[in-house]
Amino acid sequence: MPLPFHPSDGDPVPPALRGFARAHAHLVELREGPAHLVARHRDPARRVGLVSGGGSGHEPLHAGFLGRGMLDAVAPGSVFASPHNKQVLAASRAAAGPDGVVHVVKNYTGDRINFGIAAERLRLEGVQVRRVLVDDDLATESADTATGRRGTAATVVVEKLLGAVADTGLGLDELAELGGRFAAASRSLAVASRAQTSAHTGEPSFALDAGELEHGVGIHGERARKTVARPPLEELVEKLLDELVAGLPPGPDRVVAVLNGLGGTTQLELYGLHDLVSDGLARRGLEVSGALVGTLVPALDMAGFSVTVTRMEPDWWSWWTAPAITPAFPRTSEES
Repeated sequence: MPLPFHPSDGDPVPPALRGFARAHAHLVELREGPAHLVARHRDPARRVGLVSGGGSGHEPLHAGFLGRGMLDAVAPGSVFASPHNKQVLAASRAAAGPDGVVHVVKNYTGDRINFGIAAERLRLEGVQVRRVLVDDDLATESADTATGRRGTAATVVVEKLLGAVADTGLGLDELAELGGRFAAASRSLAVASRAQTSAHTGEPSFALDAGELEHGVGIHGERARKTVARPPLEELVEKLLDELVAGLPPGPDRVVAVLNGLGGTTQLELYGLHDLVSDGLARRGLEVSGALVGTLVPALDMAGFSVTVTRMEPDWWSWWTAPAITPAFPRTSEES
């Protein structure tokens, strides 16, 4: 396979950040030393800033969700690597409102450590901080996994809902409590038929035969606990939904479903999968009343997809359908 189109010095992140900021200059600003991105517009009622971040290679997460109605600042790390705590600190200083800042953190060790260090420094400066931890990946829900469930595509749902709530002027503790509820109501699972391309070799980062799947793959290219024979698509979706629905906490029967491409999966495939997932959830008593379909949290160019399901409380729907003016989040105001 050919090498990716990366610059000759081998680091794709700095030029990508500059290009992103140029492409969306009306919405976001790139600040250097250390690198972080800031939304140009926010609702004047917002009293608490929202900050997220993580490794690059998952675009549009997180920078694509910067803007009015979602995030105020983002700290981007190297490919598949946590941002440095200095980046998180700078992003948080830029975003903090009069009542402080909420960090939306995916459950990975590096992210937890670096956001935690930044939070301690902010508190020493007199800035109040709370953390919302996103831990939706059923593939790592095991007593053998010391870190617990990974944070994956439910992050987008949490950021959307939390952004809309923040625009109502809610305070720091209330936002953090709601953010935790949004995350707790969400579960995800991913499968892949081809690994992401290595920037050094141009080859897949791990090998799979044509008839195999990684069932429970991670967004940093982590291999699943099991490689399985690839079944017919309908059978694959049924098995995935059996696991997802069994892993969901109890709650309302109306849900948001996210059909997320892992980077090398076409829209043609994703919309077909969404049709199967929606029908399968309906047979299990769950009504898909809100949906996102697209490449939202990829693992570079991995061929695969993830499904996220969030049980939605009745009073959450107005936050889901509230406008979000960002580079990547689609309009959902027609949904109810």
